[in-house]
Amino acid sequence: MRRHLAAALLALGLIASTGAPAQASEFPSTIRLPDGFQPEGVLTGPGPFAYVGSMADGSIYRVDLRTGRGATFSKGPGTQALGLHADGHGHLFVAGGTGGDLRILDARSGRPLATHRLTTGAAFVNDITFAQGAAWITDSTNPVLYKLPLRGDRLPGPPVRIPLTGDMTYGSGFNANGITPTPDGRALLVVQSNTGDLFRVEPSGATRRVDLHGETLAEGDGLLLHGRTLYAVQNRWNAVAVLQLNDDGTEARVVRRLRSERFDCPATVAAFGSRLYLPNARFDTTPTPRTPYTLVAIPRQ
Repeated sequence: MRRHLAAALLALGLIASTGAPAQASEFPSTIRLPDGFQPEGVLTGPGPFAYVGSMADGSIYRVDLRTGRGATFSKGPGTQALGLHADGHGHLFVAGGTGGDLRILDARSGRPLATHRLTTGAAFVNDITFAQGAAWITDSTNPVLYKLPLRGDRLPGPPVRIPLTGDMTYGSGFNANGITPTPDGRALLVVQSNTGDLFRVEPSGATRRVDLHGETLAEGDGLLLHGRTLYAVQNRWNAVAVLQLNDDGTEARVVRRLRSERFDCPATVAAFGSRLYLPNARFDTTPTPRTPYTLVAIPRQ
């Protein structure tokens, strides 16, 4: 989870502590998800549990990381569930993909609390983070961020469209995707999948290309920030790029890439203890109701 929310979320038990018990390394490293599920977003907590969103019907699946057993936590509305994020007040945010919406669920029961229609046209509402007292959501089709002011234990909203200006230019394919705060918390970092660029985005929507020193984050998807270390999933590359950032997020260096023979187009990433957990979206496999899917764990290095 993003560091600026850690204290609040831990206090309510909505994320896992990074100080997980040593036996976490003995948890299963490959977890079977329901056939046909088409996983994308992932979130960890409370305790040794993960929540995975379905691109097939928008359901949320809850799995015990200790045993690998799970069950449907919230039945989907028939549209997609992509990025997931939770606040410190019992709200689980779900990005609606081609549904063009943001759903808010009760983080304890899975009960739907609210739905915000973010756009009425074509959309791919993709990922979510919190910064500057608001939820920020990317759209891979439209050059905007959606901003929802957070209101403590009240439901957030209404949404505001923030046009993206500056260095980021939308093209064909998937554009703005994963999002996370900069290490100093004053701006946002957004990866553009089709160009491999990483951008610092001001709350105003002004974008500036991050200096990657000649590297690329092609097929960039989910992002996870831990201090000044950024984990960037490169889905069809079957890799997680590990970057070291400066404090304001204007410069980054790829120090290594994590790979696994068990990767099959992983989409997003969450952490529990000494491990990273990634759902295999299998984007290059034609989905059927019988297609198998997995959540895989690798050491966080």
